[in-house]
This record gives sequence, C-alpha cells and structure tokens, in this order.
Amino acid sequence: MKDASCLDYRLTRRRMMQGSGAAMLGMSVNSLVHAATQNLGGKAKHVILFWNGGGMSHLDTWDPKPGRPTQGEFEPIKTSADGVQISEIFPQLAKQMHHAALIRSIAGTNGDHGRASYELQTSYGQSPNLLHPGIGSVVVHEREPLGDLPAFISINGNSRRAGYLGQRCEAYYIGKPGEKDPYLAFPAGISHIRGHKRLDILAKMNQQHSTKLGSKEMKATETAVSDAVNLMKSPALKAMELKNDDPDLDRYGDTDFGRGALLARRLVEEGVRFVQVNRGGFDTHSNNFEAMRTHGEVMDPALASLIGDLKASGKLEETVVLVLSEFGRTPRINDNAGRDHHAKCFSCFIAGGGIKGGQVIGSSDEDGVMPAIDPVKPCDIHASVVTALGIDPMKEVMTPLDRPMTLVKKTAVPVQQLFV
Repeated sequence: MKDASCLDYRLTRRRMMQGSGAAMLGMSVNSLVHAATQNLGGKAKHVILFWNGGGMSHLDTWDPKPGRPTQGEFEPIKTSADGVQISEIFPQLAKQMHHAALIRSIAGTNGDHGRASYELQTSYGQSPNLLHPGIGSVVVHEREPLGDLPAFISINGNSRRAGYLGQRCEAYYIGKPGEKDPYLAFPAGISHIRGHKRLDILAKMNQQHSTKLGSKEMKATETAVSDAVNLMKSPALKAMELKNDDPDLDRYGDTDFGRGALLARRLVEEGVRFVQVNRGGFDTHSNNFEAMRTHGEVMDPALASLIGDLKASGKLEETVVLVLSEFGRTPRINDNAGRDHHAKCFSCFIAGGGIKGGQVIGSSDEDGVMPAIDPVKPCDIHASVVTALGIDPMKEVMTPLDRPMTLVKKTAVPVQQLFV
C-alpha cells in the first residue's frame, strides 16, 4: 500500500529525470511536480459542485464491492464507460459515465463532520485564527464575472464563506430553487421610483459612514448592497426563476435537488462562474440502504439530465461537474443496517471542463477500507478543479494581516490523469 503523502505516482520517470537538474539546484519535489502540471487544464469556465453533506457512502455509489462482505444490498451495474461499474441506484447516470471520471482513492484525514467538511470545501484544515475561503470563492476571486448575475451562487443551503478573500467573493444564497427572491423586489406598496430614491439615500449614508469610519465592515456592506441593487435591475434575474410547468422538470425531477440541478444548468448558461447545489441526509448510521435508494431516485435523473444537456449544448467542455462529500461510510455494516463515518478512503465523481471521461483513477482495497493504488489527498481535488479553469493553485494572495496564503493548500497537486 502506498503512503497517502507519496507523490511518485504522479511523476513519470521521464519527468523526474527532466527535473533532476532543477532538484540539484535546490528545488523541492513539490516544486517539480507543480512545474510538471503547468500545462494541464485551462478549458473550463464554470463549476457546478454538488455537495452531499453527511458523508455519502462510497461503497453504495461509486465504488461497489460485489461479492465482498462489505457489499451491502446494491448490485453494481455496467456503464457507458468500458469496464466501469457503479451502483444500481444510478441507472440513468450510468449511461453518461463515458463523460465522467471517478476517483476511488481519496485519502481523508478527518472523521468529524465539521472538520472534514471544512477541509473538503477549502482544501485546508481548520485554524483557530484564520478563516480559509471555500473553493467557490477562490474561483470567483480569480475569474471575472461573465454577466449580471452573481458569480457565485449556492442553492438549497449555504456554502463556505469567502474568508480573507472578502465580500466580493461571497456566495449569493438561493433557499428555494426557482422561486423569486423576495429581497430582490421592493415591498408591497413601495413604487419603483420611491424604492430607488430610498436606495440612493442609503448609498449616500453608507458612503458618508464609510468615509468617516473607514472600516472593512462598511466596505463589505456597500459591496453587498451595490451587488443586490445591480441584480434587481438586471433582466438576467429571470434566469433564476423556474416555472412549475417547465418541461425540463419532468426529466430532472420536481424535487429541490432536481430543481437545483436544472437551475444550476441555466445559471452557468447565463455566465455564473460557480454554482453549489447542497443536499443533506447522508449521515446514514442506520437504515443506510433505504436512505441511499431514496437518494438515488432523486439524484440519478437530475445528474444524468444535467450531464446530457450540458453535452448537447456544448457547455460540458467548459463546465466542471463535481459530486463530493466530506467522507465515505464504513465498509462494515453496523447492527442498525447502517454505515458509520469513514474518512480513510472514499470516492468522488467529476466530469466536464476538459476532464477525460470514461476512467477510474486510483482504487481502494478489496473491501473499500484504504486506498490501494494512487491515493489522492482532498486538497488535490481542489488543485485539479482550479487547474481545469487555468488557475494556478499555488498563486499567493495576501490576507488582511499581510499573511501570504496559496489559493490551495501547498501540498496539493493536480491529478494529472484527469487531464491526459
């Protein structure tokens, strides 16, 4: 079994020999690996992250173990990718697997929900004195907006905060996908003209206080109000609404998740850089199989329709679709027909944005307990996503306290197999 910190599987012998001269000049192995990945990716413009909170079972989704005691109730099924099998709970998505890659050897470090969620969404471990930005905030910090809509939108739940990247990189929150946001319209009885006069007065008051106090909190408030007002005036706001008789809902599923996936597609079509769709309920300490079957019924049509629609429109090549959770579940099935927290080895699904589909990267051991081949660190996934967008994961930004921080954790390396 390879050590989870070992990086040799990402360097060919030829690349290592080519870099040996630099190594003798004192460059670290991380620097050599970083240099070797500079020409990867760069095709993507958008990201859709499906965050499955609670710890989704890898064995009952992306990494089935047929014939082993850890298999559980589900059978593996063939997919459109030669030799790749996934759980029977995703029959429609199986037909799209030639567009997607699976990473089956994520070597996590945290079995606690809070710490693991933080790491899987920021690439960093939690710190008592520093709030690291989520990956969505990193993307919008490095890439200019493409339209009037917010560059970062979170649906059905909150995303990670922008931390030291500031208010401009915070996510716009949509609580109920497809419904009008009541905060982006004037209250009943307030005319359009009267409402805008009030906004002008508010802007002047904020500017006066900001000039006098000079606080970062006031600057953040000004940014938030300005963004909201611009959004209220934009015709692109209609892209955030879904009609109940929308025929696409029949394919995606008229559920919060289905609506979220459909809305995510429309948002990237309107230029939104990063969309996060949140779904909970994966902390299956009991009745795991009943819960996962229900999850499959909701997620399968939505994800399959999304991938198919993005491909048909030509948007898949420039949109990374990532399905991720904070950790997996134990191979051992407990006495309550459930699976417990398991961070040592789990999986994720990734497609689009220049990602090479139809492949499996890494593998777990025969029971899905530990990575067996090509372990991938959580921060490597972040490095891969930003690399797909042509962003250097090792770029440094300064915190308000003038502390230099890399966009992604320094030990991160893009997973080369995703791009070649």
